[in-house]
Amino acid sequence: MPHVILSTNVVLPDEKAAVLQLGEASSRILGKPLQAFLIQYKHDPTLAFAGTFDPAWMLQVYALGIINEEANEAFTKGYWEFAQSLGLPADRGYITFFDPGWENWAAKGQTLAFRDPKKQKA
Repeated sequence: MPHVILSTNVVLPDEKAAVLQLGEASSRILGKPLQAFLIQYKHDPTLAFAGTFDPAWMLQVYALGIINEEANEAFTKGYWEFAQSLGLPADRGYITFFDPGWENWAAKGQTLAFRDPKKQKA
């Protein structure tokens, strides 16, 4: 159930198309079905990077159980290529990865702690 948020001070020509593209790319990059994703795009004209309002972006990726040092290297490559495909500058963006933990993510009225693979009986 990944949640991916792209924030940028760049106005994208077709925001909805970009969100759908980000969803498809995220599914491919993270190896999860598209139906599991929550994707957001936020245009923020006040986003400053290195003290200027030149084009810049931030990508936040929240996912359960797949965020780790080794995987993040591969995820970064895929997302960096995606950002480039949108025309975002390679030298003015950051990506952050978060695994909030199964007990800190909820859906359908309950946390997902019961789905934590570490708590499943063998």
